[in-house]
Amino acid sequence: MTDKDATIAEIHRAFGRNEYPGDNYLLGSLEGSEPFDVVNSFKERRDWTTIDAAFLDAHYSALSFFSEAGFRFYLPAFLVADVRRELQTADPLFPLTHGFSDTTIDLPAGRRTFKRVIGRSSLMNPLRYGAMTSHDHARFRLSVFTREEAIAIVAYLRYRREVEEIDATLIDAALDAYWLERTRTAPTAADLQRHLDEQDEFLRAHREGI
Repeated sequence: MTDKDATIAEIHRAFGRNEYPGDNYLLGSLEGSEPFDVVNSFKERRDWTTIDAAFLDAHYSALSFFSEAGFRFYLPAFLVADVRRELQTADPLFPLTHGFSDTTIDLPAGRRTFKRVIGRSSLMNPLRYGAMTSHDHARFRLSVFTREEAIAIVAYLRYRREVEEIDATLIDAALDAYWLERTRTAPTAADLQRHLDEQDEFLRAHREGI
């Protein structure tokens, strides 16, 4: 089995049993009509393994517009297509690595040049998010993944680093700052199921007055 095949198998093993979150739980952004239009195209697509790369490319911005539930459910479709080198516009690497390292860029404005820091320490939007940085936002959004899923994502990141050295710095920063820890400390799939079972037991007892 090649590294590519092993990475794809790991993704299927980690994400293959996840349940479709439901049509009403896919949309995570209400900023204008584009998020609704893009994410709406994924409704009723209950099996991510059947979604082809052309569809993912045509709706690449969904990675930014999904709710956490939608992001978790559909990400593996993007990962597998990326490992197979089938994607042209969609880039699942970005949301998995953005926010863990800083980059300084020069922006000309009139007669001046302003330095802007983007990435880990940059503020999201103080009027809306207060003191939240891109790093804070990334850790929150990516915390949706279980330990098994984090392991699969690490396998994907390491594969991407091997085949495209240009992304090595970003990938290493994300691995060191977040992903490797999540493979050790994130709740497991069994933890999630145990929580759901306990909730069901509590609600059943409450209804029955036991």
